[in-house]
Amino acid sequence: MSHIHLCWELGGGLGHAGRLKMLAQVLLSRGHRVTMSLRDLMHTHALLADLNVPKLQAPVWLHSAAGLPQSANLAEIAFHCGYLQPEALRGMVAGWREMFALLQPDLVVGDYAPTALLAARSLGLRSASVGSGFSSPPHGRALPAFQSAPAERLAASEARMLATANAVLAGFAGRSTCMQPYAHAADVFCGDLQLLCTWPELDHCETRGEAQWMGPSFVAQGGIAPQWPEGEGRKVFAYLKAGHTAHGAVLKALVEEGCRVLAYVPEVAAGGPAPLASEQVLYAESPVALPQALAEADLCVCHAGEATLAQSLLAGVPLLMLPSHTEQFLSARRVAMSGAGYNAALLTPESDWRAVLRALLNDASYRDAARAFAARHQGFSQQQMNQELALQLERLLP
Repeated sequence: MSHIHLCWELGGGLGHAGRLKMLAQVLLSRGHRVTMSLRDLMHTHALLADLNVPKLQAPVWLHSAAGLPQSANLAEIAFHCGYLQPEALRGMVAGWREMFALLQPDLVVGDYAPTALLAARSLGLRSASVGSGFSSPPHGRALPAFQSAPAERLAASEARMLATANAVLAGFAGRSTCMQPYAHAADVFCGDLQLLCTWPELDHCETRGEAQWMGPSFVAQGGIAPQWPEGEGRKVFAYLKAGHTAHGAVLKALVEEGCRVLAYVPEVAAGGPAPLASEQVLYAESPVALPQALAEADLCVCHAGEATLAQSLLAGVPLLMLPSHTEQFLSARRVAMSGAGYNAALLTPESDWRAVLRALLNDASYRDAARAFAARHQGFSQQQMNQELALQLERLLP
């Protein structure tokens, strides 16, 4: 029996913890010992409550870095997490090293956890990365840009991140048998083995070249059975957050287009006011069972989160996407390129949402593209994918 430590360091939401939960379940079934360290123990508590493994607080960056431009690649995101100066990063790496020294894992697996992987490298521990294309840049190549920025700036940012990581690594020289410096900044995110949990159509890096796409990893179980408002209008499932400025405008446009809307808005479910009062909108009191809801829906409206996108596409349901941050924007762009949805990132609450919805509901090309996507991935199995992930990880074990 080997001891495998799963860790999550950067990023938000429940997707990272959900992916590690399913991987942990498979590894446990194969006889391994599993421990976890998580960026957020509070929000993940309910999701992981039935997973009987030790769950620890991951060392995370708690400080702000003022004066930096909007991040245009992963190096510039890393600057906000300690990678500006070796002196700052060294304490983070030391925290991970102390954790690994106490736990004594045989393998470290990171989901968007570059500092954990760096610490593992400094100790001579084997490591692997799992995650979407966003947090898993192409190994041995320049970091892809998320948005337009001067090439000189991107190159300088990448060089600075690489220098910081290698300086910290060199600082632990003599305490480990593995002190090879990184050749590229991208390698900090990859570990010894990179496992891509996405499909090529959704991969944020459009020029990755040769790669093995395992398919998206998401927790599909659970949720209440869908109920729809009475009537004859199209059924639309909406997963929206009140923090998005256009969420009310979208719901209003759906009602004006005669749709019946089942909406899960976490803030409303928690007791907050509904953004729109209408007999055509039913607000779910808790998360909805997505496979059931999407089997009946004509359209899915969401923020382009990984789990919702994947399940909607597997169901052959087109999407209206309102991304809230860079990773969601890149996902929405990829879906829009496939023809299976509309990326509304540039629209405002005052935009003509009814025209956008009318096209999505009446133009057959959107549903045709979504159904073609579903046909290409017919038979995709989360269980099989996680078994394959486990098999590949086992090849790294001593």
